[in-house]
Amino acid sequence: MDGARGPQARHRHDRARRTLMARWAIVGTGDISARLLTDLRATPGTAVTAVWGRDELRTKEFAAAHGIETSTFDRAALLAREDVDIVYIATPAHTHRAIAIEALEAGKHVLVEKPMATSARDVEDIFDAAARADRFAMEAMWMRFNPLHVDIRGRIESGEIGTPTGVRASFGTPFFPRPRVQRPEQGGSSLLDRGIYAVTLGHWFLGEPTAVHAQATFVDGVDVRGHATLEHERGFTQIAWSSMEFLDLSAAVAGEHGWISIDPMFWAGTSAKVHAGSMERIFQAPGPVSHPRVGNGYGPMLRSVEDALSAGMRQHPAHDAPATIAVARTLDLILGAAARPTP
Repeated sequence: MDGARGPQARHRHDRARRTLMARWAIVGTGDISARLLTDLRATPGTAVTAVWGRDELRTKEFAAAHGIETSTFDRAALLAREDVDIVYIATPAHTHRAIAIEALEAGKHVLVEKPMATSARDVEDIFDAAARADRFAMEAMWMRFNPLHVDIRGRIESGEIGTPTGVRASFGTPFFPRPRVQRPEQGGSSLLDRGIYAVTLGHWFLGEPTAVHAQATFVDGVDVRGHATLEHERGFTQIAWSSMEFLDLSAAVAGEHGWISIDPMFWAGTSAKVHAGSMERIFQAPGPVSHPRVGNGYGPMLRSVEDALSAGMRQHPAHDAPATIAVARTLDLILGAAARPTP
C-alpha cells in the first residue's frame, strides 16, 4: 500500500488539520441544531461550512439565520464536500443509523444526537461502520461532559458518599411536544427522548443492570410515560419518564455515607447538594456545588470532541462505544419489559 494512504499517514494528516480548524456540517435544521450551533461557533478551532435539511426553503432560511455559507437538501452532495470534516446529526432518531453510516462511509467523523439510534443493534452498526472507515463517532450525550456532572462523578469516585448503592431520576414535561415522539414508525419514544438521561445516570454509578422491571403507558404504539426499577449488583436505579405531565426533574445518587442531590433540570444541571461528611451536613446544611452554565451548555462536549479529533482518537474515552451500547441495551430491555402485559 502507498504509505501516503495508510492509516498512520491518514492519522498524521488528520492531526495536522485539527491543529488548524475542524470544519463541521450540520444535518438537521431543528431547534437543537440551532442551540448547539451557537455553542459550536464559540468553540475554538471550529468552523461551520454547510447545513443539510429535508426542506429546501427551511434549510436556506436556517443557513441565512446562522450565517452558514452553504445549504443543501442533497445529502450526498454535502457529504462529498472537501470542506467538511465532521457531521453533527440531529434528525429524527429513526434516521440516525442510516445517516451516520452514510457519513462515515463518505469519510466524515460523526457526532450523533442522543439517542444515537433506536436500538442497541443499530448503535453497534454505527460504531462498526466507524471502525471500518477509521473515523470518529460519538453520541452527543452532553450530560457526560457537563462540569457539574464531571464534578459529581469525581466526588463519588473519591468516596465522598461511600460506595454508591442507589440512583433516582425522573424527566417528565408536557410541553414542546415533537411529532416524532408520537409516531412509532419514526422511532417515537418518551423513554428514548427523555428517560435516556436517567438510565445513563444509573449506568455511570452502578453499571449495567442485571434485571429490569418496567411499566409504561402506550398510545398508538408509543410509550408516553413510564417507570422502571433497574437492579444492579450493588444496588438499584429508580427512573420515571413522561411526555404527558410534569415529573420531579431532580436526581440523586445515594451511598453508605450520604447522598448527592442534583437540582432540576438534572440532565443540564448547574447546582447540586452534597449530604455527607457530618450529621449537620447530611441533614441541615448540605454542601452546595455550583457550576454556572456557559452558553447553551454544549461547549464542554464540543471542546472534548475537538480534543479527541486533535489527538487522532476514534472514540472518546469519556463516552465510548461500550458505554453507549450498554445504555442502548438497557433501553431495549426497559421498552421490552414495559410492553409485556402485567401478570
